[in-house]
Amino acid sequence: MITIGVTGHRMLTELDKINIGVDEALRHIEQAFPAQPLTIMSSLAEGADRLVARRVLARPKTRLEVPLPLSKSDYMTDFESAESRDEFLSLLNQADEVIELPPAPTRNAAYGAAGDYVLDHSDVLITIWDGQGAQGQGGTGAIVARARQKGMPIAWVHAGNRKPGTHEPTSLGAEQGKVTLENF
Repeated sequence: MITIGVTGHRMLTELDKINIGVDEALRHIEQAFPAQPLTIMSSLAEGADRLVARRVLARPKTRLEVPLPLSKSDYMTDFESAESRDEFLSLLNQADEVIELPPAPTRNAAYGAAGDYVLDHSDVLITIWDGQGAQGQGGTGAIVARARQKGMPIAWVHAGNRKPGTHEPTSLGAEQGKVTLENF
């Protein structure tokens, strides 16, 4: 079984392009590891985590493992809408395994620990990312940098993030949804 970790931005736009990129990344992973069932390792945060989880679960013979950075009830307070909380619970109910990570001294440290757990328990990483440095502890840029240090295979789906200090997603234009493969 091949375990695919996921990291990426929470605020995404042009989802059709990103979905095409994720499907392309998954096809490449399936070709690189033929006849291996897939497990997706995701904390099911809004955005990239859930998008990749849904795309993997649409395939036959897949599993979902969910490392939670915080208790379920505390984690759900980070999801602003009832729709987001419902989506999280729906995906969580499909999980084959839910791992509650040990308490961390801060919320950022908890998210960082969840990112580390995903990397330490995955064979491949899919990232939906703009290529920029991390905006905080456990951010996408930091997780990708650590995966690169480990020499982990990475399928990078290019995607904008958000305008700093806002909830307004950005696009990378013609690059949005393109896939770059590393260490395959």
